[in-house]
Amino acid sequence: MTQPATRADLFAFLDHIGVAHRTVEHRAIFTVEEGKDLKASLPGGHSKNLFLKDKAGKLYLAVALGETQVDLVALGKRFGAKGRLSFGKPELMTETLGVIPGAVTPFALINDSAKALTAVALDTSILAHDPMWFHPLENTASTAVSPDGLRAFLKARGFSPIELDLSDPLGEASGVN
Repeated sequence: MTQPATRADLFAFLDHIGVAHRTVEHRAIFTVEEGKDLKASLPGGHSKNLFLKDKAGKLYLAVALGETQVDLVALGKRFGAKGRLSFGKPELMTETLGVIPGAVTPFALINDSAKALTAVALDTSILAHDPMWFHPLENTASTAVSPDGLRAFLKARGFSPIELDLSDPLGEASGVN
C-alpha cells in the first residue's frame, strides 16, 4: 500500500494543475459544530463531507455545505445504491481516503486508494460559494478554492462528480425527477 498524500503533496498538485488556493491554520476541528466560531472569520462556503457505504459495499463521498441537511435515503436512490446508505467505518475511511475521522475532504481524492469510490456528489449549495473551504488532508487547517478549482482538481484526479441539491437529491421538492 502506498502512503497517503501529505498536505505538501496536495498543494504541489494544486499548483501543478493551476488551481489557486489559500490555507489558514487553526485548532483541530472534528465536526461542523466545533468550527462555527472559526468559520465566521473565513468568508465563503464551509463543507461537511460524508463517507458513505451501501449494503453491497460500494463507497461514496458526499460534499455538502455545512448547513445542508443531506437526505441520505434519496441520495442512495439517486446513486442506485443497494439498501440504505450508512456512514463508512473509520478504518475503511482511512484505508480508502487516507484521512482520519474529522478530516474527510474532497482533497483526499488525491490518493490513488480513493479510486475505490463508486461516486462523488457535490452539493449545489456549496458550489454557490466562492471560495469554498475544505481540510487539506488534516483537520488543523482549512484550504479555500473556487468551485471551478474544485472541479478542476476532481477532473485531474479522474472523478466526474454529480452536482445536485443534497437536501433533495431526487429533485422532488421542485417536482423534477
